[in-house]
Amino acid sequence: MNSNNPTIAVVVQARMSSSRLPGKVMLPILGETLLFRMLERLKRIKFPVNIIVASSKDKKDEVIKTFCSEKKIPFYAGELEDLLDRHYQVGLLTRADAVIKIPSDCPLIDPKLIDQVIDYYLENQQEFNFISNLHPATYPDGNDVELMTFGALEKAWYEAKRPLEREHTTPYFWENPDKFRMANLTWETGLDYSMSHRFTIDYPEDYLFIKRVFEELYPKNVAFSMEDILKLIQLKPEIYDFNKQYAGVNWYRNHLDELNTISSRQTKKLPTN
Repeated sequence: MNSNNPTIAVVVQARMSSSRLPGKVMLPILGETLLFRMLERLKRIKFPVNIIVASSKDKKDEVIKTFCSEKKIPFYAGELEDLLDRHYQVGLLTRADAVIKIPSDCPLIDPKLIDQVIDYYLENQQEFNFISNLHPATYPDGNDVELMTFGALEKAWYEAKRPLEREHTTPYFWENPDKFRMANLTWETGLDYSMSHRFTIDYPEDYLFIKRVFEELYPKNVAFSMEDILKLIQLKPEIYDFNKQYAGVNWYRNHLDELNTISSRQTKKLPTN
């Protein structure tokens, strides 16, 4: 591992077979696909990272492979139901010192939040091997960042056995905080919008929200921020109303009963400034 200049892989997990909104990653946003607009935002991460779309060998996902080929985007096809393996294999292929999980249902993710996690990792490489902003979450839903060192990822890859642990990549970390050195970044404002503001996509109403946000902000500033989105929906609350009925609805909350997840007391809530 090169501690002075580590190799970091940003893995964007994408598939066409979403149960609630099939094909959502290829929905149009201002003349491009939703996935393209998300990758466009990720390219603004300030640290030099390798961005890879990790999809599956399923025939339905051939369209994602074709898209990546046409756009010259690095692509990996793995097992449909084993996303932990997808992340591990990408880590191997890129010889990564650390791997960052970014779901493709986060097209409005603010790159500066990823920068914050990377910066904290770089400053504390000897102390932590898993850093996220989800335990507890405080940012608007859809700004999910989880960074794991390759050594920690490999440990989870070897030890995780349950289908839930393989399919969702990081539950083994949450369930076993005693096996990893974990840290969490919270919003420096002290606010918690994780259950009240929804910037992710699972439902048609989410698409309407995201599409409108891009239409309002992108033409004036392609690098619009999380704060810009919050100002927009304050000025135009009808945009917030598009998907407000799903605020607080996400995989993590829906599966709390299945996870022996870590509490806020078991992770370090660290300032992001």
